[in-house]
Amino acid sequence: MGKLTVAKELSRLTGFKLYHNHVSIQAVKPVFDFGTPTFWKLVNKYRKEVIEEAAKEGIDIIFTLVYSKPWDDPYVGYIRKRVEKHGSKVCFVRLYCERKELMERIGSRSRKNWGKLSSRLLLDDMLSTSNLFGRVTGARSLGIDTSVNSPKASAELIVRHFKLSKK
Repeated sequence: MGKLTVAKELSRLTGFKLYHNHVSIQAVKPVFDFGTPTFWKLVNKYRKEVIEEAAKEGIDIIFTLVYSKPWDDPYVGYIRKRVEKHGSKVCFVRLYCERKELMERIGSRSRKNWGKLSSRLLLDDMLSTSNLFGRVTGARSLGIDTSVNSPKASAELIVRHFKLSKK
């Protein structure tokens, strides 16, 4: 039960639209190899435009991301600035669990179906080269341990913490 599972539950509770990070990846991956400069350029362009247009239109969305500190700080800052420019609010939620549990989850069928990272070796490499457990720089955020909170409980914590409306 990771980001997408919690995001689906949060969407169910609030009626917010779900735009999770693999939607943009799946749009680009058939043409450009994962991880290439052009791949990331287009993925980030689609994400930024969809998120900003939703803010312009007053559409509440949930967006998932594996936040890698400090590499993603400029990106997160850009998104925050563009959303707030349109009078909308960004609420950061950091979902985490123990490294051991991450390693157990990595081979799940649902991860493979979405083309998500499914290699323990690659996850271990990411964990050794990036801070995937850090708090978002310069932003207040809510941290939730998904190894002790169900997706429903996690979503309810988010709703209460940020005082979001239930549908």
